[in-house]
Amino acid sequence: MGEPWRPPESFARLEHHLDHDRVARRGYPEAVYCEGKSADQVRAIAAALGDRGDAVALFTRAAPEHARAVLDELPEARHDPDARLLAWPAVPPEPSGGRVVVLAAGTSDLPVAREAELTARYLGRPCELFADVGVAGLHRVLGLLDPLRSARAVVVAAGMDGALPSVVAGLVPAPVVAVPTSVGYGAAFGGVAPLLSMLNACAPGVAVVNIDNGFGAGHLAAQIAAP
Repeated sequence: MGEPWRPPESFARLEHHLDHDRVARRGYPEAVYCEGKSADQVRAIAAALGDRGDAVALFTRAAPEHARAVLDELPEARHDPDARLLAWPAVPPEPSGGRVVVLAAGTSDLPVAREAELTARYLGRPCELFADVGVAGLHRVLGLLDPLRSARAVVVAAGMDGALPSVVAGLVPAPVVAVPTSVGYGAAFGGVAPLLSMLNACAPGVAVVNIDNGFGAGHLAAQIAAP
């Protein structure tokens, strides 16, 4: 048996692996997915970002211990506990491009919708969020036709039967980014049932991201609505 594999020394220097070139390459900042990382790892990443005067980053899926670690290093970062998201710097860029409208079918879907809204906003898009407009009361979404039809992209977060994105796509000219959420009783299977409903939407123009992926939905909408 040979010597056990050991990671190269550079693996310990997280700043060497951060994607500082992402803004230049893609036009959008670094995103740090905190879930699965220790608080110390997230702290090291935040410290590396703080050492750069021009760093821009979002920290997503941040548990309270992740948030404390980030704020220890970047005390002026914005923290939204409901969305489990932190933004550095705290002030979003001046909005440009088309408007993004985000819908949360129910209040239980709001954390995912809020993550999508803040992501689109910090990627530079004007954004509006409307909550509790699900298909159990269609008059609610019909009352939003003016802002929906003025949007360049619409994000819809829904659990349960996941029907709202198909309804919205049948009413508006903009692309709809559908986010299945893990909200629902047993047969919702943690978001699988709404995911399948959204993938089978009968209205064209619906793109579907992964379950609870508010960041991915907000990012895609921001790209669609770019200047």
